[in-house]
Amino acid sequence: MTKLPAALLLSSLVLANFSASADPFPRSSPEEQGVSSEQLLKLVTALDTEIEGLHSVMVVRHGHVIAEGWWAPYAAEHNHVLYSLSKSFTSTAVGIAVAEGKLSIDDKVLSFFPDDAPVEPDRNLQQMRVRDLLTMTTGHQDEPSAAIDTVSPKSFLASPVPHKPGTHFKYNTAATFMLSAIVEKQTGERLVDYLRPRLFEPLGIENPQWDTNSQGIALGGYGLRVRTEDIAKLGQLYLQQGEWKGHRLLNADWVALATSRQVSNGSNPESDWDQGYGFQFWQCRNGAYRGDGAFGQYCVVLPEQDAVVAITSGLGNMQGVLDILWKNLLPAFHAVPLEGGDPSGLNAKLAGLMLPVPEGEVLASRGVVRFPENEVMLESVSWESAGNGSLTLISTVDGKEYRQPCAYGKWAIGGTQPGGERTAASFAWTKPTELTVKICAYETPFITTVRLRFDEAGSVELVREMNVGFGQQKAFKLTGTTGQN
Repeated sequence: MTKLPAALLLSSLVLANFSASADPFPRSSPEEQGVSSEQLLKLVTALDTEIEGLHSVMVVRHGHVIAEGWWAPYAAEHNHVLYSLSKSFTSTAVGIAVAEGKLSIDDKVLSFFPDDAPVEPDRNLQQMRVRDLLTMTTGHQDEPSAAIDTVSPKSFLASPVPHKPGTHFKYNTAATFMLSAIVEKQTGERLVDYLRPRLFEPLGIENPQWDTNSQGIALGGYGLRVRTEDIAKLGQLYLQQGEWKGHRLLNADWVALATSRQVSNGSNPESDWDQGYGFQFWQCRNGAYRGDGAFGQYCVVLPEQDAVVAITSGLGNMQGVLDILWKNLLPAFHAVPLEGGDPSGLNAKLAGLMLPVPEGEVLASRGVVRFPENEVMLESVSWESAGNGSLTLISTVDGKEYRQPCAYGKWAIGGTQPGGERTAASFAWTKPTELTVKICAYETPFITTVRLRFDEAGSVELVREMNVGFGQQKAFKLTGTTGQN
């Protein structure tokens, strides 16, 4: 485990605090930055055809965006849920707070929350330090709950700590919550407010949103939403050793430690989850490191190539994405600008990306299906379509109506869903007796497929499936009857 330099431990340096415009990265052709357009096209094609559920990809070389694309209905201007990629932003906040003298990574965790400590804390808990939170070596055998409605400093400190801190790696989202709680306590600010003038505004991250627990503490280990370009900017900041537009936002010593192997976490040479762990950053193969989050949210930094890749997704095979990057992206890099090259094919591919939509026919129809009492409180589903390529799906849940515009062969933005997520939808009659609607909550990884299957007796089966989710994925089914609209 790398020892933190005394200069950083004792530092009271106040890092640059400045406002910057929200100017995006400069754009460039791939060849100008020494990258093959043809090889990038192979990369994007592989991501599009071999992996189901990519939402966005952005490649940055020498500080210039050389390829960017969003699978409709996802778009550049929309935030996206980061899940555990949020951890790398929380680690950044800790690094800034350390440089400002607000805390040290060798501070004991109990010292921040004496009122939340067990009556008789055991020796291992007493020895747990901020460093152990950062490296996921808190000493827990079982990960404490990080659920939004239960996580708190008190719940974390009440969890058994059977191992000596610093000796046992256990991925631990609740530990990152504690980092958030410590920063908020030591600075007297919400995490998002603390980072706003120190990180978000300088990088031009305009609308970060961070969920909190019941006490109003930022979740830290998850819950942050930013845009794809904002993810790339964080990676570029680390690639530039903490400097941005001539200003130092993050101590270079912190960057070196956060992105290097602080602890071993496995031995499989073919797994990018077994290469070691830093301060809320994973080590990768091929000299790279990354932050990542559930269902395929990535900030991959390639120091040897002076490049960053940002990806958002809704997928299950996270290693598969990295395998495609290593196979198709690494050969694209060259040390000098390339002569010639035609990026038109790449640009056309990037501009035409779209998530799959239901395939079938469009029919003029309308109807309503009513359901008996059920666990999701779905009372009825109705639809109206003039046969012109649009359909409105109307769901009544617990007495409240939700209207979802749908398009045929593409995605229609708009609509409301329980929970408040913004959505887009597409539809088709996939069979003469089956209406299929896909609903995409386009700031999240989640796509819901709803099928209404009709029989001659007037009975209707509703089947609802999610593309990804935590735990075992099961189709939800209800049987209803057609009625008058």
